[in-house]
Amino acid sequence: MSVVVIGVNQRSVPLGTFEQLTIASSEVQKVLDDLLSSPDVSEAVVLSTCNRTEVYANVERFHPAFGDIRDALARHGGLEPNDFSEHLYAHHDEDAARHLFGVTCGLDSAVLGETEILGQVRRAYDDAAEADTVGVTLTDLFTASCTTGRKVRANTGIARNITSVSRAAVAMATERLGTLDGRTIGVLGAGEMSERMTVALRDGGARDVVIANRTAERAAELADRVGGRVASLDELPTMLEQVDVLLTSTGANDLMVGAGALAEVMAHRSQRPLLIVDIAVPRDVDPDAADIDGVTLLDMEDLTAFAEVGRNERRAEIAAVRQLIDEEVSRFKAASAHRLVEPLVASFRQEMEQMRVAEVERLGAQLDDDTLAQVDAATRRVLNKLLHRPTTELKDAAGTIRGERLASSLSELFDLDSSEVAPDEY
Repeated sequence: MSVVVIGVNQRSVPLGTFEQLTIASSEVQKVLDDLLSSPDVSEAVVLSTCNRTEVYANVERFHPAFGDIRDALARHGGLEPNDFSEHLYAHHDEDAARHLFGVTCGLDSAVLGETEILGQVRRAYDDAAEADTVGVTLTDLFTASCTTGRKVRANTGIARNITSVSRAAVAMATERLGTLDGRTIGVLGAGEMSERMTVALRDGGARDVVIANRTAERAAELADRVGGRVASLDELPTMLEQVDVLLTSTGANDLMVGAGALAEVMAHRSQRPLLIVDIAVPRDVDPDAADIDGVTLLDMEDLTAFAEVGRNERRAEIAAVRQLIDEEVSRFKAASAHRLVEPLVASFRQEMEQMRVAEVERLGAQLDDDTLAQVDAATRRVLNKLLHRPTTELKDAAGTIRGERLASSLSELFDLDSSEVAPDEY
């Protein structure tokens, strides 16, 4: 078995294609079920954020599994595999672990060192666990990755200053407006990202915030937290006429604001400009809206460029982060290797013990109880001495080429099947 990650991000694929490959939370279960229908995929986790769509899987054979995972992504996005195959990246085993650890630490984010990705990785695993598509291998991998993410943020400066997409979006809007004081801010959506943007708006001095969301109760809860107001989606055109800036990040699959509707809104704004920051993936606002007079439309590509300006200080921390990641990958690799070797060692010792016990029992009718007890104890000591070196050597070499060779030889010579070891033997 082998761990692989196969996916795309905003740097590797055109934005339009990336949007089609994005997997909403409501669709994760369906995609996971599709992935597990492959005979070569035994475990799977889907990580889909505003910056990446990735599948982590425990697979039997790499190339057939790659094809099945690619095809599952194609079916989800309504695409042909050839539409995006050349944009897919893939890593396996140690490189897959290193990639995930880097993602969790924020090295692969639009905002270097962002803090939100740690929670997103954890939720991706939780979703897979709830769908029963993870086992020991991916559980160990994601647990180690989240531990590494926390350790990196505690021991390096990678999380210094603006390190979240939501706060970067607010900072970008503030830079364009000059100040939030006296401005009317509209927020479309009340999910996690919108919630964080709204809190950032409050912290940035915004006093007049209007929140529109499909679920009125959720919008009201968020508005109460920041002293804002609520608008229904039916009131969205009126809201757009009133606000100075719109921040949007819903989980909708379709456009929330069309160019035609926005043009009508602008006709009623008396030439007042409107700034829109759309960090939703897929986009909430029709890209053609950027051509409407008075509208400034910024999206994830603009946010990435904006965040690049503030990366220099945190970029100096990258080497320290990578060193810590390498240490944690080595630790994870060693732990995984020992976990895989232990059942084989247990199977070996169990096989030998069964032979010893069978021979002692065969002598049972020929010896008195005291003599039989002495024979049992003596053969047990001899067996433990004989098995000590091979089992110690195998455990010490776990995770190395020599270890793989020893494990393969032991398994073949003694016809061992570690899956048959009783649970109490591990």
